[in-house]
Amino acid sequence: MTKITDIKSRLIYNSRGSETIEVDVYVEDIIGTASSPAGASVGKFEAVSFRNSQCNDTIEYLNEYKSHLIGADCSDIFALKNILKDADKTDNYSNIGGSAAYAISLASVDAASQILNKPIYEILLNGKTAEMPLPLGNVLGGGMHAGNGSTDIQEFLSYPLGANSIHSGIQANLLVHKEIKKIIDKKDSKFSGGKGDEGAWAPQLSNTEALEVAQEAIDTVSDAVGFEIRLGLDVASSSLWVPDKELYVYSRENKSRTTEEQISYVLELIEKYNLIYVEDPLHEEAFSDFTELSSKNDNCLIVGDDLFVTNTSILQKGIDQNAGNAVILKVNQAGALGDAMEFANLCNKNNYAIIASHRSGDTVDRHLAHIAIGSGSVMMKSGVVGGERISKINELLRIEETNFIKNNVSMPIARVKKYVS
Repeated sequence: MTKITDIKSRLIYNSRGSETIEVDVYVEDIIGTASSPAGASVGKFEAVSFRNSQCNDTIEYLNEYKSHLIGADCSDIFALKNILKDADKTDNYSNIGGSAAYAISLASVDAASQILNKPIYEILLNGKTAEMPLPLGNVLGGGMHAGNGSTDIQEFLSYPLGANSIHSGIQANLLVHKEIKKIIDKKDSKFSGGKGDEGAWAPQLSNTEALEVAQEAIDTVSDAVGFEIRLGLDVASSSLWVPDKELYVYSRENKSRTTEEQISYVLELIEKYNLIYVEDPLHEEAFSDFTELSSKNDNCLIVGDDLFVTNTSILQKGIDQNAGNAVILKVNQAGALGDAMEFANLCNKNNYAIIASHRSGDTVDRHLAHIAIGSGSVMMKSGVVGGERISKINELLRIEETNFIKNNVSMPIARVKKYVS
């Protein structure tokens, strides 16, 4: 019996101290629970988080609206998505709120997991082969996630390319995080240990200095652990783009770049630092520029976050133009879990790599690990330290352990080499 019998919601707080929604979905005496994250860097075309931009308005509306969901099958994420969309009657969940759609659909599949005695990722995979995504960790950063004086580039990321288990991958990222702190302390004896929203170190360094620090730490830890670790970046270019001037403005560098110069700059960084991953190297409407950059690179993931905002229609436009070769998947950008899984299916059909991602304002909700496996993600972007980040990483460890006990064999690791040369 998987029919929803009641839904309850409440206001809670995320890791930035901002209001968000948590939902309980009841199936008789079984309770599934989920809470919604929120981003600081928000794409123009994302689902609207809350009704009237207010969490309490969303909760009030949900209390009136929940009768539409009573009796629905909690295991059918696509039927739930259709019910939510039919009742919302907008393209961006502005009536019910994308955060509510997210939490309802995740809490529903959480309840289904308990009833069916299946992990959530198995329900999402629906018979497809499971692979474990290695963690992509934010180890140093700035931009909208940190204070004044930090880097223009928003995130410097550690990816344990050669790890053969989730545990060794997590450990490598943690070691890189610690090594970066040691290097910063040597450079700046007054560094107080400040961190950004996602737990990455936020020193007052130039972009070039930060790149050198991150690369030095990665090289040191790679030698220590005996496998290759690679550097990645989230440029978050929409926050640098000034439309009126048609320039990317790097205020920390006191430098502006035209589109052509931005493409050249990114290509130089890919080559010099052997980058495995560059997210949002161009602004959120720059499809043709993404296409140009992608055509000049075949050994690095060119990732669209603000470009695609987990939106299937926008993704199809990118596919048609060969814009990028990878996407960020954030369920609450799309709204309901069913929306996000339709997006993932289109990615997998067209060989676009998926990176299931946390958000800067997150909760201790563990479901991202299941979404990452269930969507066929090659990486799980989840930060390195902080309770709201560790909760997702630890769930990957539990899944790895449980799968081994059940099948007496490790779940295979998803490999990025499928998407880059």
